[in-house]
Amino acid sequence: MKKTLAKFAAAVALSAASVIVPAKELVIGFSQIGAESAWRSAETESVKSEAKNRGYTLKFSDAQQKQENQIKALRSFVAQGVDGIVLAPVVETGWDRVLREVKRAGIPVVLVDRGIKVSDPSLYTSLVASDFVFEGKLAGSWLAQKTHGIANVVELQGGPGAAPAIDRKKGFGEIVDEFAGMNIIASQTGEWTRTKGKEVMEAFLKSQGDKIDAVYAHNDDMALGAIQAIKEYGKKPGKDILVVSIDGVKSAFEAMVDGDLNATVDCNPLLGPLALDALEAAIAGKEVEKWIVQKDKINLMQDAASMISSRKF
Repeated sequence: MKKTLAKFAAAVALSAASVIVPAKELVIGFSQIGAESAWRSAETESVKSEAKNRGYTLKFSDAQQKQENQIKALRSFVAQGVDGIVLAPVVETGWDRVLREVKRAGIPVVLVDRGIKVSDPSLYTSLVASDFVFEGKLAGSWLAQKTHGIANVVELQGGPGAAPAIDRKKGFGEIVDEFAGMNIIASQTGEWTRTKGKEVMEAFLKSQGDKIDAVYAHNDDMALGAIQAIKEYGKKPGKDILVVSIDGVKSAFEAMVDGDLNATVDCNPLLGPLALDALEAAIAGKEVEKWIVQKDKINLMQDAASMISSRKF
């Protein structure tokens, strides 16, 4: 009898162990900067679609380029008791207070595409992003090689205080400093948009005119605006004035096929899988790398036609 009961108990235990218990449906908060570019929209869609594929509930907030909106969103996520937060920070600084509140609530935060400066690195779990300094160096190295180290360059910067703008400027500048014949003769923010990029480029052309050999734009949208301004000025972009930018969106490849854009550095926005992998690991109490680097490369005009059909963003 005892043996029979023991066998029955073992069978029940085995049966229970083989039952698949559904994972808890996670609730994730996602604070996005805005929708200022095709790149940004692709990143948003990547996070949303990945959350849907995993059966998560995603609470999305568009900050419309304002840090105060993101801070409000983070506090709202805490109040709603989310399991984790994805944050694309609009600027680098000013996050300590709200992230301390998030940490006290026991909610892990994964940054996407942009880093922040905080007094305590434990206020966020991980950063999933490209190496922006490296991207700037790629753009600068290509231009130095193309011009044999002799060029007057105008620079269209990203939003003031944003990590990509700071680091892309730094990386490009480090390359320029290596060549006595390369100079950045004008630099101004184009606020990441095509409209503002065109407006700033028009001002550069008005003040610098025939002195400009090349344009370096911190993103493709500003470069596309600059291309339009160059055409309206009566010059040929990609030939009379070289244009190099960063992001690698499909519209940039179209511009390369048309001969207007010389090169664009990849900055993959499809960060949803990596970001949610990091959050899942953190929620499960596992170790997560502090910086999960998205690797990038430069794409050139001559290769664009053969690559454009494979672009996902």
